[in-house]
Order: sequence, then C-alpha cells, then structure tokens
Amino acid sequence: MKKYLSIPMTGTGETSQLIPIDGIVLIEQGTTQTVTIAYNAYASDGTDFQSQTITISLGAVMAANDNTVRDRIQDSVIAALQTSWTNPKYEVSLGGLTDAAGAAVTVTGIAVA
Repeated sequence: MKKYLSIPMTGTGETSQLIPIDGIVLIEQGTTQTVTIAYNAYASDGTDFQSQTITISLGAVMAANDNTVRDRIQDSVIAALQTSWTNPKYEVSLGGLTDAAGAAVTVTGIAVA
C-alpha cells in the first residue's frame, strides 16, 4: 500500500493536502520560505522515468539556516513508513515550530513542477 503525508494548510480554503511518500529522493529547505521534495518515479505504465519536485510554501519566512520544517517533514516520512500498511495517511504536525518572527509555522501552498 502506498503512503501519503497529510500536510496541514491555511489560507487556501483547504484544511490539508496529501503528498506521496513513494519515490522521495531528497527533502530540503529550498529557501527561508519553502521546503522542496524531489521525486524520481516511473510513469504508471512503468516505462518512462520522471523527476518531479513538490514545493511547500510557508506562510512566513523562517530564520536563516532554520531547517526545522524540513526536519519535521523528514521525521514524518520515517514515522509514516513505520506504521502499518493499513494506515496509508500520516498527519504532519507543525505544532511547536515557529517562524523568524516567533509565530506558528503555517503552509499556504503546495505546487508540483
């Protein structure tokens, strides 16, 4: 069974968005306001290799060299993979994380490129 992270969203009319865990090759703090997840995967027919990137946009800027959001997402991937196959969705909690201004971290957008 495939696994997905459920990322909490604010300000978009959505409460959360699912992103796949399968095929992740790198999670990094792209900028002080984004986290990127790079994927390598095969097309549904199994023939064409594709690379994609998901960019998670944060509601405010993080302090320079603050990788806590990236770390939380990486830890969530590990935790999700340790759950039973009957639990395909893992809720990512951003609780306790703060941005450069000291406010709670929020996610305002997720885009695939």
